Amino acid sequence: MIKRLAHLCFKTDQLETMVRFYRDVLGLRVKFTLKNNDGRAFGYYFECGERSFLELFDQQGAVRQWGGEVVALKPAGGTCYQHFCLEVERLEAFHAGLVARKLAVTEIAVGMDHSKQCWIKDPDGNDIELMEYTRDSLQTKGSY
Repeated sequence: MIKRLAHLCFKTDQLETMVRFYRDVLGLRVKFTLKNNDGRAFGYYFECGERSFLELFDQQGAVRQWGGEVVALKPAGGTCYQHFCLEVERLEAFHAGLVARKLAVTEIAVGMDHSKQCWIKDPDGNDIELMEYTRDSLQTKGSY
């Protein structure tokens, strides 16, 4: 039986920029890092609540550690990836903090699921939905 999303993994060519964004802008705590045999961090695990994580890997560091080859991260054509969503408490205050940091963020809206949401992008351009459940949210009430 599946209990929850364990982690979402991204490869990046700008690890430090991505780490600063998720740690310093969004406020996610680094749970642990993975280091190459030479002692350099090439992977970061960020806590997203209740044993769910966001995993970031420097793709060149991962290739040095495990083999493989460095690939273009922005493939020609489309992909199936659309976005990931982070549940947020006090969305209005969190939104105001992002605006104060001059991060491009959409206005807060209520979606078809009756949850409050806004959208941002990380430095690699990945879409991130920020969501706060309401008392009417289908995620908490369900619907058939």
